[in-house]
Amino acid sequence: MKHPSSRAFFAYWDKKRGTARAPDRADIDPAAVRGLLGDIFVLSCEQNLGFPFRVAGTRVCALAGLDLKDQSFAALFTEASRSEIEEITTIVADETLGAIAGVTAAREDGSKAHLELLLLPFNARPHTPVSVTGVLAPFDDECGALSAFALTSWRYLHQPEKLLPRAIRKLQIARGLMVYEGLR
Repeated sequence: MKHPSSRAFFAYWDKKRGTARAPDRADIDPAAVRGLLGDIFVLSCEQNLGFPFRVAGTRVCALAGLDLKDQSFAALFTEASRSEIEEITTIVADETLGAIAGVTAAREDGSKAHLELLLLPFNARPHTPVSVTGVLAPFDDECGALSAFALTSWRYLHQPEKLLPRAIRKLQIARGLMVYEGLR
């Protein structure tokens, strides 16, 4: 991670998760990350809707040039990057695995702006909507409204011992359940 906002928010998120794979949404206190709120967002994990923004900081909205509440996160990206960002966001949510990405975007004058994108999962709870949080921060403070966001690089932040698909994690909730195949 290169951007100070990404490093600070990851450190806070990591502290809040403790030994768990991710913290609960309720564990994140906006007052504790007051100075970062402009760069932070929360996405609803509804892939068919393009991962709509639940909440977006003022600086994130200014980068997009509009209020992002209920707008598609994936729609910010170029057609070439859209399926890749959808896949990364899905893996972050389903596998409870953070990701960091380099992003470029076009300024109004046609020049490129460079940004850093951090995606972090929340702990999935039964009967609650799945969501992810993150930071979208430009390296240049004077970007203005940007368009045509494109992924330039990305990586997952850590490799857990074993990746469990979301469906298997849900089954782990029913402790003591034993399934015997082939019996009548």
